[in-house]
Amino acid sequence: MERATRAAYSAVMWLVRPLLRLKLARRARAEPGYGEAVEQRFGHYAFAPPGPGYVWLHAVSLGETRAAVALIARLRERLPGMRLLLTSGTATGRAEAERLLAPGDLQVWQPWDTPGAAQRFLEHFKPRIGVLMETEIWPNLCAACERAGIPLVLANARMSEKSFRRTEPFAWLARPAYRSLAAVWAQTEADADRLRRLGAPVAGVFGNLKFDAEPSPQQLAAGRAVRAASDRPIVMFASSREGEELLLVQYLKQKWPSPLVSNGFSAINIVVSNIQWLIVPRHPQRFDQVAQLIARQGFSVARRSEWSGQGATPPPADIWLGDSLGEMALYYGMSDVALLGGSFEPLG
Repeated sequence: MERATRAAYSAVMWLVRPLLRLKLARRARAEPGYGEAVEQRFGHYAFAPPGPGYVWLHAVSLGETRAAVALIARLRERLPGMRLLLTSGTATGRAEAERLLAPGDLQVWQPWDTPGAAQRFLEHFKPRIGVLMETEIWPNLCAACERAGIPLVLANARMSEKSFRRTEPFAWLARPAYRSLAAVWAQTEADADRLRRLGAPVAGVFGNLKFDAEPSPQQLAAGRAVRAASDRPIVMFASSREGEELLLVQYLKQKWPSPLVSNGFSAINIVVSNIQWLIVPRHPQRFDQVAQLIARQGFSVARRSEWSGQGATPPPADIWLGDSLGEMALYYGMSDVALLGGSFEPLG
């Protein structure tokens, strides 16, 4: 039964490969990273040095990659000379992961979960262990690791109630994958309970690795210097998502004092115009879109990508746009107040 269900799943994953290629080509128009080394996603590594001996770590996207920073640092302490193989699934995760590479390390795309791609990945790199971050369980890849005798673990594991309800109808496929893992370390007891119900061998509950990450002291210092030099308080709208920036900018437009009116301003009008606003969108593919949105509402905008140097003073503008990756410590250091996005539209 288990073989039959995974065979059906494998057939579907094989058939949708052309759709994956189309999706990657479409996304590459906005994020060129998706057009790089596409054949790696299908298990072809002509320009990647083969194994053996890699410690393989998979962090699918930006958040998981940042959570892996502290873990990678500890692995390097415990395993001097370790050769790290980093795999990613998104362009932002891949760009962030590149910062974590040391001499001898390697970075490739996560293999698409067909039996052939998974097998070619393992035969080429021959990792001695695999570490998956948070939620990345792929049935064929798990089965291939089990057959090859490669211990595969899930670190910083999470399983929300919503994800659990979505996974339950596919338990026939998910349970063998979770059971095949060598160990699972969960973020919370609730995560651990749901993972155990799916057959995962939970070995401990250690909290969220993201809280172990240390912000860059250089970025914090540069941000605080900007804040100290500013003659206005700086308020940041961080990790904003689609629709949320428009809400903020429209509100600011409504409250911003008009040059055609010389009196009658309320306290809120004065406060709004005396703040230096900073917007940092969550998704980099939307940077240009948000810059255009700000300009269309009649505000001047200065983009981080156009400032020179980490500690440079931003040019005067109604709204600053944080359109860079890996600099959140800089932005938080700059800010007197931070408003977190993701809650002002029905996004979760």
